[in-house]
Amino acid sequence: MFDRIALKAAVTEHGRVARVVIAQVAGSSPREVGAAMLVWEHGQSGTIGGGALEYKAAQQAFVREGLTHHALGPKLGQCCGGVVTLLTEIYDARAVAALDGRDVIARGTGAMPLAVKRLLDRARGRGERPEPQLVKGWFIEPVAEVQTDLWIWGAGHVGRALVDVLAPLPGMAITWVDTGPERFPDAMPDGVTALPVAEPALLAARAPTDAHHLILTYSHELDLALCHALLGRGFGFAGLIGSDTKWARFRSRLKALGHSDAQIGRICCPIGQKTLGKHPQAIAVGVAAQLLETRIAGGMTKWQTHSLPSRA
Repeated sequence: MFDRIALKAAVTEHGRVARVVIAQVAGSSPREVGAAMLVWEHGQSGTIGGGALEYKAAQQAFVREGLTHHALGPKLGQCCGGVVTLLTEIYDARAVAALDGRDVIARGTGAMPLAVKRLLDRARGRGERPEPQLVKGWFIEPVAEVQTDLWIWGAGHVGRALVDVLAPLPGMAITWVDTGPERFPDAMPDGVTALPVAEPALLAARAPTDAHHLILTYSHELDLALCHALLGRGFGFAGLIGSDTKWARFRSRLKALGHSDAQIGRICCPIGQKTLGKHPQAIAVGVAAQLLETRIAGGMTKWQTHSLPSRA
């Protein structure tokens, strides 16, 4: 998906930014259609698969806009052996501002083909977002807006590992809570808001009722207070770090606080995947997989079409 938030942040920091996205793949490719990277002077972020293709695309990002075709095997020496079509576009602050309020972007040369119009009308009528795809020379791409409002409670080893893994994902807005500013790292990733507060459970009332929560503070009492507060507030997903024994005790105490078995059962504990182990990064990988499987995709409401440069 088109990560407008990341593009806007890059343009704000670096000025002119080229966005290179995989528009079509024939045969084998290191990345899928829709995978993108941002390129600016002396830097880049994201990836379209690495290797020779990415290096060449980054080198030529400001040389030519539009669609280009690349045979991975014979010309680039990559093992994949497929043919990749890339779309390169250059953005400045004005071009990024023109994307505001759009959920799907379709662009190409000349008048919009009938096949593209029909695809967009069909997706709009069904309330769906179309998959990224190249149709008759026009590239259709849904915009990745904030789809998951994630609150991470605790900035210890596991909390830091989770932020490292989850912050780069598109469509993720992270609120990170702990009991003091000294609990957080000095450098905060983009898209992460740190909130130091003496009593985290009181902050639960500020969270959206459809937000996702990961509870992993340094204190069982803080964890319990957060579970109690969220059960009274409502949530989209709530996960609690801990063992089966910890969760059995929590269930008993939450029931004594007036919550029903059905309500308590909405909290996921333990989080992660036991088979991956207990290392903070291993827990983070398992939790990230859980969240990616449970994310709620937003509907689409607004559209944008425009033409590519004539030299495409």
